[in-house]
Amino acid sequence: MLRLRGNSPATVDEKGRLKLPSSFKAELESFAQGEGGEALRHYLTSLDGRSARLYPMPVWEAIEARLAALPSTSPAKRKFLETTAYFGSEVEPDAQGRFVIPPILREAAQLTGEVAVLGQMDHLALWNKAGFERRLAGEPLGADDLAQLADLGI
Repeated sequence: MLRLRGNSPATVDEKGRLKLPSSFKAELESFAQGEGGEALRHYLTSLDGRSARLYPMPVWEAIEARLAALPSTSPAKRKFLETTAYFGSEVEPDAQGRFVIPPILREAAQLTGEVAVLGQMDHLALWNKAGFERRLAGEPLGADDLAQLADLGI
């Protein structure tokens, strides 16, 4: 089972490459070994252009399998697939653990310079560091959020 947790600040270099933080890289490599030992491919995409999501390919393929159950006429399925295809691409880290963030996604999410790499259990969220800090301040965890979590026993 994949357990991506915490925050690891990182930097996107002038060529648009992000080096996976070592803690996340180790967890992803361990997951890859459990999936057959091959080099782990990833799907890098966004749901809104404000941030990026890096999914190990087996996790992304499981999402696609669930989407396949929806009819092709589903507006939610169409919007999801169009958005994730527009921003998305398959990426594979190089020998140094770096991968290139495609220009469309890099520009939309402002993924340049300092970025926050956040573990989200089964994928990584990538945010422009300053933009994420503004979001945290502007959209704090509120009473409604805490009530919903309490319903789950959290």
